[in-house]
Amino acid sequence: MKKLTLLLTVAISLALVGAVFAVPPGKTVEFPGGKMGKVTFSGQIHASKGLKCPDCHTKIWKMSKTANPKMTMQEINSGKYCGVCHNGTKAFATKDEKNCGKCHKK
Repeated sequence: MKKLTLLLTVAISLALVGAVFAVPPGKTVEFPGGKMGKVTFSGQIHASKGLKCPDCHTKIWKMSKTANPKMTMQEINSGKYCGVCHNGTKAFATKDEKNCGKCHKK
């Protein structure tokens, strides 16, 4: 019984660590960006602006790569996902076409 408990504890711990560190600190996450080109999220850039992971996780983003739906620019421009901050007040506005290249790379 003790071995089973220990085995379950180790398995659960590894699963949780894997979920928490799905994107290691200093790394990036890429999202398909359609005809505009992919979008690369850099945790380091956001951290350099004074943000911490809990500022967005889990308030805006779930802590799972598969839990968040496909984003559209219409949703972002209406204040969802990245648009919570990228609204022209807190950070550059996604609605302004001159800013497209800040996120989208072909």
